[in-house]
Amino acid sequence: MTIRPRRSVLYMPGSNARALEKARTLPADGVILDLEDAVAPDAKLEARTRVVETVKAGGFGPREVVIRVNGLDTPWGSDDIEAAASARPDAILIPKVQDPEQLVTVGRRLEALGVPAETRVWAMIETPLAIFAVKDIAAAARDPITRLAVFVMGTNDLAKETRAALIPGRAPMYPWLTLSVAAAHAYGIDVLDGVWNQFQDMEGFKAECQQGVELGMDGKTLIHPAQIEPCNTAFSPPEAEVTRARTIIAAFDQPENAGKGVIQLDGRMVERMHADMARRTVSLADAIAARA
Repeated sequence: MTIRPRRSVLYMPGSNARALEKARTLPADGVILDLEDAVAPDAKLEARTRVVETVKAGGFGPREVVIRVNGLDTPWGSDDIEAAASARPDAILIPKVQDPEQLVTVGRRLEALGVPAETRVWAMIETPLAIFAVKDIAAAARDPITRLAVFVMGTNDLAKETRAALIPGRAPMYPWLTLSVAAAHAYGIDVLDGVWNQFQDMEGFKAECQQGVELGMDGKTLIHPAQIEPCNTAFSPPEAEVTRARTIIAAFDQPENAGKGVIQLDGRMVERMHADMARRTVSLADAIAARA
């Protein structure tokens, strides 16, 4: 099982040269170099050029590098796609995806531009229509043309479009988050939680990270470097959990247990599905350790 850790993915404004340079040194699992919300209209062309040059220059080490383009229905979207494609990032993040056809359109464009399949597509889930269509959007991952690998929850935009309150615990949008996690994982893609806006409220941030873990999120998008370390901690499997997972795997790997669906281990009944879960836990822990 091969897993790429996506515990912490930090938004970096494409118009800020200093921030882009700093992105190469931060302990985040990934960075999103943003051409959309973080960039004013009169700075978008300059930001596009700067981001492309930054990605082409490399030096990001194990960090996953993602470029968020402007919407396809904006004056910048089409040219953003072409520019981002030329930089060959790990992924291109498409905002306000509301139906699978948008992903097919992007995928065909990337194919026409000769972009290798290693450059994946991430989709923002940030509108009411996206929530209603989230299963179909996730299912698009089965079509190789879409390159779909990750959902990114846009909780600020969801709050704006629905007029739902952004409150601790996120009760108004809890069903949308759980539905998106279920859809993503049903079709084998990762899902990243939305941002925490009050970056100086670290206790509130940690609580929301824990909620994301409990919901089944694979990581969280961030707006400030100070959020990286607590986020990495929250989305890393605890040492005791990893140790237990290795014990379960070893038990099922014993020849006498090869054909068993259930075994007794340390006074508890353990099913083979728990071994599958354990293998994922160990794979994630090993992938995290390899980044150190």
